[in-house]
Amino acid sequence: MRLILSFIMLALLAACSQVQPWERGYLAKQEMAWDSDPLERALNDHIFFSKEASSGGNTAAGGGCGCN
Repeated sequence: MRLILSFIMLALLAACSQVQPWERGYLAKQEMAWDSDPLERALNDHIFFSKEASSGGNTAAGGGCGCN
């Protein structure tokens, strides 16, 4: 059991790696972002919070119909 656990731990540690300076340019590209289109994200957030009658913490809560 210890042997299997140690192999699992080694595999998890091998997945962690440092980002080299020449690789940071690739990670900074817009298509690498979680949300590549900020306008679409804002629209989706507005629709979600309006339908859920909740707020994202920065505006008033909606009525659920999307008319806020």
